[in-house]
Amino acid sequence: MRFFQVSLTALLIFLLPSCHGNKKSGLPNPQDVRSLIVKVNDHWQQSHPEHGRAFWDNAAYHTGNIEAYKVTGLDRYLNYSREWAEHNRWMGAGSFNPENWKYSYGESDEYVLFGDWQICFQTYIDLYNLVGDPDEKMVARAKEVMQYQMSTDTVDYWWWADGLYMVMPVMTKLYKLTGEEQYLDKLFEYYSYAKSIMYDDETGLFFRDARYVFPKHKSLNGKKDFWARGDGWVFAGLAKVLQDMPPDHQHYSSFLEDFKRMANTLKDVQQPDGYWTRSILDPEHSPGPETSGTAFFTYGFLWGINNDILEEETYLPTVKKSWNYLVNTALQKDGSIGYVQPVGERAIPGQVVDQNSTSNFGTGAFLLAASEMYRLLTE
Repeated sequence: MRFFQVSLTALLIFLLPSCHGNKKSGLPNPQDVRSLIVKVNDHWQQSHPEHGRAFWDNAAYHTGNIEAYKVTGLDRYLNYSREWAEHNRWMGAGSFNPENWKYSYGESDEYVLFGDWQICFQTYIDLYNLVGDPDEKMVARAKEVMQYQMSTDTVDYWWWADGLYMVMPVMTKLYKLTGEEQYLDKLFEYYSYAKSIMYDDETGLFFRDARYVFPKHKSLNGKKDFWARGDGWVFAGLAKVLQDMPPDHQHYSSFLEDFKRMANTLKDVQQPDGYWTRSILDPEHSPGPETSGTAFFTYGFLWGINNDILEEETYLPTVKKSWNYLVNTALQKDGSIGYVQPVGERAIPGQVVDQNSTSNFGTGAFLLAASEMYRLLTE
């Protein structure tokens, strides 16, 4: 009997690691993921030593750079974002007169209330929380702009899907920073308006904006035309909201339900090679891989798994396929990220997107996904 007990114990010791290994089979080594993060981010920063403006595309890269810093601990990444923030005076759009502030599309200084000029506040707030010598100037403009915005009766600030990634996390980050409930209340008001003009009840996905709602607008084959990067912005934005919103908050369940619905739909329409096409439900509309949407989706799935919101058994196969695409097709030998659809607002038939199609925001999306993959393997 003693021999049997010892043998059974030995057998269990032998089997348990194997069972754990099978659960994670097909996933990379964490050190290899870290090496990929460093390769991609070093390539981007060395290729772009000059800091650009605080508009959405640069700012989206920095949301990925901050996550790369968090998982690698490399100070040069934190310093890169801080230098960018200082270059832009810790501001988005530059107007100081609220009477002139606008929120329709615009790239000049008066478009202070336009979300593409507000996403930079995400990184400013992160820097304030991460650096050893935080200064109120880092977050002063973010507070000024968002408090003014919340003082108005306007609710239609987020009239396009991208805006949900640009600004929703700003509001949850400011809530965590200040403890002021108004940030969460206004977040829900603005989000509810966005859903009223862009949300599709059948799929749980978002049209890019009101112009693309079915059946007014259709894909090449007469289907609903959901733009991959647009829904990528939303899916990633919802993950960031859930990360910072208290689970017992009255509106938490609404964001959670929408996140889970998107995840379920996106899982079912992933292409066999791991990517999502630019028109999610009509692969023939703009065939071939696209990295920015795929990377944002991968980030969202991984965040959901890592935070026990999405079932690993159900969604890990999706992640394995999309990760394989990201590292074996999107990632190029020099560390650049290819197959990123250029700046735009829809899937365009005939548009060339290839290994040379790269961008700041696409690189940022890759870094978000890779950082969550690293956490999956190490935490």
